[in-house]
Amino acid sequence: MFYQLYESTHAALQPARAYADAVKLFYSNPLNPFSHMPVGRSVAAMAELFERTTRRYGKPAFGLEKTTVDFQPVAVTEKVTWSRPFCNLIHFERALPAGRRPDPKLLVVAPMSGHYATLLRGTVEAMLPHADVYITDWTDARMVPVTEGKFDLDDYIDYVIDMFHALGPDTHVMAVCQPSVPVLAAVAVMEARGDRFVPSTMTLMGGPIDTRRNPTAVNELAEKKGIEWFRDNVIMQVPWPAPGFAREVYPGFLQLSGFMTMNLDRHITAHKDFFMHLVKNDGDGADKHREFYDEYLAVMDLTAEFYLQTVDTVFVRHSLPKGEMTHRGQPVDTSAIRNVALFTVEGENDDISGIGQTQAAHDLCLNVPDDMKAHYMQPAVGHYGVFNGSRFRAEIVPRIVDFMASYGASARKAAKPRLVRKA
Repeated sequence: MFYQLYESTHAALQPARAYADAVKLFYSNPLNPFSHMPVGRSVAAMAELFERTTRRYGKPAFGLEKTTVDFQPVAVTEKVTWSRPFCNLIHFERALPAGRRPDPKLLVVAPMSGHYATLLRGTVEAMLPHADVYITDWTDARMVPVTEGKFDLDDYIDYVIDMFHALGPDTHVMAVCQPSVPVLAAVAVMEARGDRFVPSTMTLMGGPIDTRRNPTAVNELAEKKGIEWFRDNVIMQVPWPAPGFAREVYPGFLQLSGFMTMNLDRHITAHKDFFMHLVKNDGDGADKHREFYDEYLAVMDLTAEFYLQTVDTVFVRHSLPKGEMTHRGQPVDTSAIRNVALFTVEGENDDISGIGQTQAAHDLCLNVPDDMKAHYMQPAVGHYGVFNGSRFRAEIVPRIVDFMASYGASARKAAKPRLVRKA
C-alpha cells in the first residue's frame, strides 16, 4: 500500500502546491513593491522551494536542436527509428551536407536505473559532432499496460541485440553504468552465434562488471540484504489510474530516495543555496539549480522482474565474472568475443562503481587481442563525471572518438590480417 499512500499524499498536496505557486507569482511580480525587497523575495523563495520539493517531475526533453560539425552549425532532429513496448530508439539526425563522408554510427545504451535517458543529454551532445548518435529511450514501467507482458534482464539483452540488427554492420556501442553488463552479455551471445552485426567497438563506462572489486556502499548493501529482502521491501504494484495499473515495479521515487540519502548533506546544502540565490536575486545560480534538479528528480519505475534479476545476477551472485550468467537458459560465454574492440572508462572518485569494476571486462574478454583493448581512468571525477561535465568533454570524448576511428570498418580494412588465438 506504500505506493498508493505516496500517490494519495501527492494528490492531497495539490491545493497547497497551487497556493504556493500563486504566492510565488504574487511576490515575484515586478509590479509588486515587495518583489524588490528581501522580505518579498524570501516569501517567493519559500513558496517556490515548497512547490519544487513536492511536485512530480515529468520526463525532460533532450532539447538538442543543433550541433557543430566540421566547424559549421548543423540542425539536429530527433526521430524514433525502432520501437518496442519498453523502449524507443532515438536517432539524432544531423542535417549534414550532401556527399559528406558519414560519421560512425554510435549506439548509446542509457541506464535503466531510475532516471530517464535524458540524464545522458550531455553525453549525446558531446558525441554529436563526431558520430551518428542513437540512444535507448527506456519507457517508464508505470506507463506500460500489463497486457504488454513482462520485461526482465533477458528481454533487455534481446532488445540490445535487435537494435544492433536494426542499425546494421559497423555500429559502435557505448554503455553507461548499469547497461555495461547486459551489453557485454549481448555481444558475447552474438559472437557465440557468429552474428555479423556485432559492433565494431564496445565502450563500457563506470559499469558494474565485477562488483567484488573495490565494492562501494551500493554493492555492499545488495550483497548484505540478499534478493529476498529486495523482493519483500521495494517491489510494489502500480496504483490506479496509471496505464500500468497492477504491474509490479520498483518505484522511481524509492530509487530517488536512495540516491538522495547517499549524499543527503550535499542536497540539503544545494537547496539552502538555492533559497539564498533567490533572496539575493541571483538568477544564474538559481537557474543552474533548477536545470540540475529538473533532471535529477525526474524518475521512472522499473519492472520488478528486471530489477530483481539485475540485482541478483550482478550484485548478489556476481554471475558474469564467475562465468555463471545465462541468457534464455544458455551460458553467456565472454571468451567468445574475438572481433569487438574493447574500451573501458572509470572515474577516480566513483562511489557507485568502484575502480576496477569496469576494467574487469578485459579479464573476461580474454580472446580479444591486447592491441584491441584500452582502459582509461579519469582523475578527479565521480560517477557522473565519467559521462558528463567538462572533464568528460575535454579528456574522455577525444579518447572514445579516437578508439572508434581506430577500430571501425574502414580502419580494419586497411589493417593487415591478424591471427586471433583460440580459447
